[in-house]
Amino acid sequence: MPFKSQAQRRKFAQLLVEGKISNETFEEWNRETGGRKLPERAARKTSGRKKVKTIRKKRTASKRRG
Repeated sequence: MPFKSQAQRRKFAQLLVEGKISNETFEEWNRETGGRKLPERAARKTSGRKKVKTIRKKRTASKRRG
């Protein structure tokens, strides 16, 4: 899986130095990313279309009668 941002690449490099991930894992992600120019921070994905509540007006008693 390739890196999505420079911040993510730095975090993985930090984890590599701390010994929490292997060198193979870091190199695999680096190879898959290639020489692409990455953004500093990845944009959040939108959760799709938001549902909008509609407000219904209550019918008055006079309208119901006639």
